[in-house]
Amino acid sequence: MEQLPFIFSGSSNEELTRKICQYLGLSQGNVDIRTFSDGEIWVKFLENIRGRDVYIVQSTQPPAENLMELLIMIDAAKRASATRVTAVIPYFGYARQDRKDQPRVSITAKLVANLITVAGADRVITMDLHAAQIQGFFDIPFDHLYASPVFSGLFKDQLENLVVVSPDIGGLKLARSYAKRMDAGLVLIDKRRPKHNQAEVMNIIGEVENKNVLLVDDLVDTGGTFVNAVQVLKEKGAKQIYGAVTHPLLSGDALKKIEDSAITKLYVTDSIPLKGECSKIVVRSASGLLAEAIIRSHRNESISSLFEIDKS
Repeated sequence: MEQLPFIFSGSSNEELTRKICQYLGLSQGNVDIRTFSDGEIWVKFLENIRGRDVYIVQSTQPPAENLMELLIMIDAAKRASATRVTAVIPYFGYARQDRKDQPRVSITAKLVANLITVAGADRVITMDLHAAQIQGFFDIPFDHLYASPVFSGLFKDQLENLVVVSPDIGGLKLARSYAKRMDAGLVLIDKRRPKHNQAEVMNIIGEVENKNVLLVDDLVDTGGTFVNAVQVLKEKGAKQIYGAVTHPLLSGDALKKIEDSAITKLYVTDSIPLKGECSKIVVRSASGLLAEAIIRSHRNESISSLFEIDKS
């Protein structure tokens, strides 16, 4: 008889964990997470996990307590003698700090990788990293899923004369995977970023006039880059403009920017709970994708089909 995995949720996205367990037909593991009056986090697993396969679902978006909670849960699981502890991180925070692009700055993505490894994680499952090379920061098995299957079915064969647009050179591989799935054209926006959280669109490489557009990216934070791209595409003659973004950070007045923009609809996943309401944002759950990765990992089956992307 198969020994089923234990799936526990941190507090950053309990609804997503509930959907994952529902998809798999499993009961969610019970864990007691408390925050003391001084802000310290305390964790106790309420299940006997000795010798068991444990999956901890926790995104690490701000505040930093989400990351700290994940580390404490991993440590508690290892000290409770779990055989294998997998950190399921739908959104991997600090991924934008992946290199030393200025003097005297931290490579924080590497620091976070070290913290997760030292805490005792045996494996990591995540989705749409901002920088794919972060996989190399880990010395433990790392599964990098792509959310494109969650979105591509919405547009394939439904929008005529469609092109997929990448908002920058870093997202080109992701955009190419969408274009390949949907047999669509590919367009690149060349931009410059004068400082953090600000971007200036410079040139559009490709043709968008009289075409329907799917603008894809791994995350939207302040919304400035995204909305600026939508405006430029509209000025260049694009017809309907849709967005597919995996991680809806949506800080500051991002929701208002998107509401006031010319975008038709912006589709996001539930890797991060939305902070408010916007009539133009539609949430698509990534729970099925993550659930498949969890159960295949537990059974030591291949999950390569879940993170295939165009490698050309």
